Amino acid sequence: MIKFFKNFRKEESGAVTVDWVVLTAAVAALGGVVYTAVQDGASDLASDTGSFLATKTPT
Repeated sequence: MIKFFKNFRKEESGAVTVDWVVLTAAVAALGGVVYTAVQDGASDLASDTGSFLATKTPT
């Protein structure tokens, strides 16, 4: 049983998997932040455009 724990501690093949999981989580979080920023900006732009067009009269 002690040999099993020593081998488990020395094994590094799972470390790459952990790195990829952390990297993927960071990319997903960054994507969510960017999506929120773009959504807010697009919503504000659409609202401003609607307000501008509402004040204009057709000729």
